[in-house]
Amino acid sequence: MYPKIDFLYLSEPDMIEAGVLDAARCVDVCEETFSLLGKGDYLMGGANHNNHGMNIVFPKETKFPNMPVAGPDRRFAAMPGYLGGRFDVCGNKWYGSNHANAQKELPRSILTMMLNDKDTGAPLALMSANLLSAARTGAVPGVAAKYLTNRNAKSVAVIGCGPINKACFTAIMTQLDSVEKVVCFDVFLDKANEFAGWVEEKYRIRAVGVDDAEQGFSDADVITVAASRLKPLFFKDDWIKAGATILASGPFNTDESFLTSCKVVYDHTALQEAYVEDAVASGNKDAYYSGVIGGPLYRLIDAGKLPSLKDSTGLGDVVNGNKKGRNSAEDRVLFIACGMAVFDISWGFELYKNALDKGIGQSLNLWDKPASF
Repeated sequence: MYPKIDFLYLSEPDMIEAGVLDAARCVDVCEETFSLLGKGDYLMGGANHNNHGMNIVFPKETKFPNMPVAGPDRRFAAMPGYLGGRFDVCGNKWYGSNHANAQKELPRSILTMMLNDKDTGAPLALMSANLLSAARTGAVPGVAAKYLTNRNAKSVAVIGCGPINKACFTAIMTQLDSVEKVVCFDVFLDKANEFAGWVEEKYRIRAVGVDDAEQGFSDADVITVAASRLKPLFFKDDWIKAGATILASGPFNTDESFLTSCKVVYDHTALQEAYVEDAVASGNKDAYYSGVIGGPLYRLIDAGKLPSLKDSTGLGDVVNGNKKGRNSAEDRVLFIACGMAVFDISWGFELYKNALDKGIGQSLNLWDKPASF
């Protein structure tokens, strides 16, 4: 094979053909990934091997005419990692985001994924990653739904009716067989109604759109939260019924009484510890906490009102049978999902293998023989 290096390029249509929208399979692959996380067979960025990624955040002002300045959701991120098991591969998701993209009829984020041979560093595949990232983001709460929800769940609440929650809901529904009603909440009622119409058309389940938060949360067995990062949503303790499962893929605020009385399961406790380390290093821990999904919990941990992250439960622990996700049908369970590059790597690797098997994509040449100075 070497020294010649070819690698596979997969466009977005190629990714669709390779199965990126297969939500049920994506949940299965992400379940495997959680198991490997629980066993420690992975690496991510940073000295602690658990950083979410490295970000370029632009300044509010600059003396350089071409340097970008800060704006809503404006950043770049590199998210590298290694995943073991049958994947045994390195990869990096490269992420560019700018809320102003909508003015150019572009998605807020534009993403690519690179897979590399773990030994040589040679590229294996370069792929379009918007759908990849959305699918794995949805599949993470899909795995949580499998392990944390009551199996007779009849009602689902969708909090935030954007594309990420559509991916979350799609994955969650692969694990729930008894759902009879879906309530779709958004601050923009037209978006909520549009989402409800999509649910009814696709799933033949009764769905309703609302713009009142209490109507969205109350009486739901399963609640998927993926609302705007720009203004975290608040919900009250008494809105959440006994036995409910909240799957949080976006920021939120709530009563302290809910957080100290529910069963909390994190995606991966070591990742959450890395967030806290970054918060301390930032010099403004409180402000940092306000910008991350687990922030409300970190504050209570610091105050001694919740167990330390080391003593908490990660979903990998549950998948591997080392800890319980819920102790009883009456438990109110909160799942915190912050996103990890290893899920992009596992789902990307799966699709890369599918593409090779089916002859999908375009082979590109890096070199026939490496040149030297």
